[in-house]
Amino acid sequence: MTMKIVENRPFDELKVGDEAELVRMCTEDDFYVFANVSGNHNPMHLDGRIDGEEGPHEPVAPAMWVGSVISAVLGNILPGAGTLYRSQTLHFHDQAHAGDELVARVRVTEKRPPDEVALETTVTRRSDGAVLVTGEAVVAAPLHKMTFDDLEVPGLVVQRHRHFDALIRRVEPMPPIPTAVVAPEEVNALGGALLAMRHTIITPILVGDPARIGAAAAALGVSLGGVEIVEAATHADAANRAVDLVAEGRAQAVMKGHLHTDELLRACLRKERGLRTGRRLTHVFVMDVPGLPHPLLVTDAAINIAPDLATKVDIVQNAIDLAHSLGIDEPLVGVLSAVETVNTQIPSSVDAALLAKMAERGQITGGLVDGPLAMDNAIDLAAARTKGIKSQVAGRAQVLVVPNIDAGNMLAKQLTYVSKAEAAGLVIGAKVPIVLTSRSDDDEARLASCAVAALHAARLAAGGVS
Repeated sequence: MTMKIVENRPFDELKVGDEAELVRMCTEDDFYVFANVSGNHNPMHLDGRIDGEEGPHEPVAPAMWVGSVISAVLGNILPGAGTLYRSQTLHFHDQAHAGDELVARVRVTEKRPPDEVALETTVTRRSDGAVLVTGEAVVAAPLHKMTFDDLEVPGLVVQRHRHFDALIRRVEPMPPIPTAVVAPEEVNALGGALLAMRHTIITPILVGDPARIGAAAAALGVSLGGVEIVEAATHADAANRAVDLVAEGRAQAVMKGHLHTDELLRACLRKERGLRTGRRLTHVFVMDVPGLPHPLLVTDAAINIAPDLATKVDIVQNAIDLAHSLGIDEPLVGVLSAVETVNTQIPSSVDAALLAKMAERGQITGGLVDGPLAMDNAIDLAAARTKGIKSQVAGRAQVLVVPNIDAGNMLAKQLTYVSKAEAAGLVIGAKVPIVLTSRSDDDEARLASCAVAALHAARLAAGGVS
């Protein structure tokens, strides 16, 4: 790796009229970093909200953040390393927003021995030349020449779940989907359903023991007025009654409450008036990983323990269908193994190659499928290039297909607990989406699961899934 050599401009080298500039892209993540550093949590800078006004608003760049870009020119270029501020005036003329390219310029206007320098400072918007900030900086310039390797500053990952925020915003204007919530007899299970109701994502139909549901509502301090409750004595009865509501056309989704997953799926897979479609039921985690530019789908991490090739075909096709529902027109599917070459001693590598070929021959449709890929070269372009893998999927995968439930569960939990991802869980391949929540899920994960279910239910209802 070649290091960039940087030189400063000491006081004796500076001349009146010397200029320098720096271009900086303005991003929403910058606003969140500034909020953490400064303590300024003004919602106008974070989500654009203006009290008393309706409709979406674009976040406004904090003015002092825009002004601070000037210091980057002074400290990095002119005069450069060793420069210290003495004063800075700032006059703000216009606002910046995420996506704007800002041009910060400085020009030497006066030298005052032994070390003081005055500079005219401006920040403009590159796209239209609009002047955002004007002012004057007075600095103590370095007295000695300095040459050094450019410092490599560690990058920051903002733990913000922009993809889930976007999904929820997309769903909220849609009609809420009637959702049979099975055994919401515990605070978290009931609270998640009611939260999604408040966001107009679902219209819950609570199926279970009315006394236990009422006790959970009391613990939450909420009223269930106007919410339909369908009585069921046992969890098995509740699961079957929820599936009946789908068969009767009264529910377009099923949501797991406080019961075992196998009890719910047993009802969904019953032969008479069940939710079978001819495909295997498979589970998909839709994950919002901070720093990743797109949602990441991980499948199957919860239902199929050691899937054979035929089951993996359904796993891949179901995930592609869900990705379409999320607005990904041609999802990039990476089939994972421990290696990125076919090794007959590693069955997952053979399955991955077969799935890629099946997609190439039209046996799996709607996405680009490649494998085997190891985890690094599936999601990191540099790793894929280092390994010499030439593929439209490698380094860019939006869907990760794991070899078995062990690998899927470990991957999803690593992303959640190490990378601080949020995970929405959904079972697909049935007539309606089945929302699977965990007791450890927070409000955002539960809300996102319902949002994903609503998008997929809308596409199912429109006949968009074969």
